[in-house]
Amino acid sequence: MSVSIPKSVFTFFKKLEKNNNRDWFNENKPEFKAIEKDVKAVYNTILDNLNAHDEIDKLKVFRIYRDVRFSKNKLPYKTHFGGSFHRSKPRLRGGYYLHIQPNNESFIATGFWEPAKEDLLRIRKEFEMDDTEIKAILADKKFNTIWGDTFVGDEVKTAPRGFDKDHKAIDLIKKKQYIFTKKYTDKAVLDANFLGEVNASFKAIRPFFNYMSDVLTTDLNGVSLIEK
Repeated sequence: MSVSIPKSVFTFFKKLEKNNNRDWFNENKPEFKAIEKDVKAVYNTILDNLNAHDEIDKLKVFRIYRDVRFSKNKLPYKTHFGGSFHRSKPRLRGGYYLHIQPNNESFIATGFWEPAKEDLLRIRKEFEMDDTEIKAILADKKFNTIWGDTFVGDEVKTAPRGFDKDHKAIDLIKKKQYIFTKKYTDKAVLDANFLGEVNASFKAIRPFFNYMSDVLTTDLNGVSLIEK
């Protein structure tokens, strides 16, 4: 039996947007739990699809409850599903993410959200030394037709400490995150072929992941940092 995202996901979240309080949610919790079960089956199907061509060591489907302790937004519930897929470390680096939200706000993302300090420095040093390989990946037509030819995410204003602001690869060096995203309409998410399309898009990121995994598991001389 094929697995797909049910329309009830969007219907429920649209109602929750108008009734984001504990009383309403508790009254409608049985409906949510049924929807959540269907959506977790979707994430697990994506996991199986990924493991057919990659190695994923962890799937995390995030809870609907918001952490409001340090947020100005005190609404108790998220109005979306989110799930991340982590590649098997230390040999493989990077991760995948699927965000399901009504009103054409769904998207997939891939890359490096919060690289560790030492990883971020290693990436920047690689780009400082030689940016030809990453530029070639970004310029590849098949790749950028799906993911675009530039990263999204936070960056410093000019240059990180210790780097030349006039370096030819400063557009890459000043990044703090190395992320690609792809947005979807509600209609596209509900399409029977959506999971296949997501898998194909994730598979297309492999040249970038292969390159970044090689960078992050070696020093600047190309010597492996992984203990055998």
